[in-house]
Amino acid sequence: MTCACNITLALLITVLVTGGQAHACTPPERPFLPTSREDMRAYADLIRGDFEAYIADVQDYFRCLDDERARAFIEAREVSEEYGRFVDVLD
Repeated sequence: MTCACNITLALLITVLVTGGQAHACTPPERPFLPTSREDMRAYADLIRGDFEAYIADVQDYFRCLDDERARAFIEAREVSEEYGRFVDVLD
């Protein structure tokens, strides 16, 4: 395989791994924090629950991103191998 093909493969892997958005992973909505101390006290239980839910959801989100990143690496390797076979046929 030529140097130009290696550069193309490296760019393909980079785009697949870093450029694509993980569509299956939805980030959690950031919890709302009132600016007023009185509102914070009045809605403390609700606000606390929102923050605790966010923390749990963001951990799930990170796991999803990790899984998607691993999947994308596997796919990029497979695509690179397929491209290598294609280039070999043309040479």
